[in-house]
Amino acid sequence: MKKIGSILIGLLAMGIVNAQDLESYIQEAEANNPEVQAFEIRYNISKEKVEEANALPNTELSAGVFVSEPETRTGAQKARFSVKQMLPWFGTITARENYASAVAEVDYLDISITKRKLRLSVSQAYYKLYAIKEKQKVLDENIQLLKTYEGLALTSVEVGNASAVDVLRLQILQNELQEQKEILIQEYLSEQSVFNNLLNRQETLAIDLVDSLTIENDMEQITTELELHPELEKYDRLYESVTQSELLNQKEANPNLGFGLDYIPVADRAGMNFSDNGKDILMPMVSLSIPIFNNKYKSRSVQNEMRQAEINAQKSNRRNLLETILNTSISNKEAARIKFNTQTKNLKQAKDAEEILIKNYETGTIDFNDVLDIQELQLKFQMNQIEAVKNYYSQMAVINYLTNQ
Repeated sequence: MKKIGSILIGLLAMGIVNAQDLESYIQEAEANNPEVQAFEIRYNISKEKVEEANALPNTELSAGVFVSEPETRTGAQKARFSVKQMLPWFGTITARENYASAVAEVDYLDISITKRKLRLSVSQAYYKLYAIKEKQKVLDENIQLLKTYEGLALTSVEVGNASAVDVLRLQILQNELQEQKEILIQEYLSEQSVFNNLLNRQETLAIDLVDSLTIENDMEQITTELELHPELEKYDRLYESVTQSELLNQKEANPNLGFGLDYIPVADRAGMNFSDNGKDILMPMVSLSIPIFNNKYKSRSVQNEMRQAEINAQKSNRRNLLETILNTSISNKEAARIKFNTQTKNLKQAKDAEEILIKNYETGTIDFNDVLDIQELQLKFQMNQIEAVKNYYSQMAVINYLTNQ
């Protein structure tokens, strides 16, 4: 009986073959996935907020007409025109820009995290499709094998070496395998829809899968370093954004400066002749906005300090969780390797047993109960082998997500 897949040169070589197909799907998903696009738009908005941060307060313009014109020595005041511009304290605008930039960096990491998660989802969906396809192949092979056995059983019935019950059992088993195959077809269509939705394309598009995957016995060195993982780096950027928020808060607690100019047109005094008669008034002004009641700034400082403590606690908790997931994935990967090796040995021994039974047929002593038992064992070992391969590569995808290997 054909084995699940031929042994390739090595896991590294197999990874390269696999990557040529899977990597192209991942790149397509990163380019088309709506969630990634949404985070990219959010990041672009954040970058625009950096430009927004250097804006000054609105310039105040005012105009008024005296209903009752006040008389002065130089003439009656007719109206008043004013312009005023408030300016934040020195360094406040820079602090705002730094804070907006820090927030934008957090949003940028969201893009990186989303792409990593998308890579993981696409990879795991890909391996599920591969496993379903391989199981369909195995069922086809076993159905053909049972048909071969059925022919042998019919011949044995004719010569009186087997019972018609054996033929019926073989036919029943074929029906059950056909049922499993049809169920797998539906599962494949469902997983195909999931995969194509991750790529944001038509659900029914065909997917090119690698011909075979296998597991080598060499133990790979897997790093457990998580410090560079974007999920943890995001907490560092959040901490920095709070730091910049506090620097901005301290700047905003300072006074604001204002500069202005008042212009008052003055009418000439009739019947009088002196140098300042009807001279208009031009009055430059300087103002100062002092936050005397600054409890809100003190409260913001306390909030920022607590926020930083919260971020540190969240980062520590997230690191522990990621380390747990990584260690579990490493363990599950090695368990899949062990299972694959065991099923490979079992499959070989079952194949040897099958050959012995077929040789017995030539002497007329074949026991179809034993044949069916061996066939069921081979099917079980083949399915387990496929599951082991799928689990192995799925766990490797999780490890890659966590360590960026």
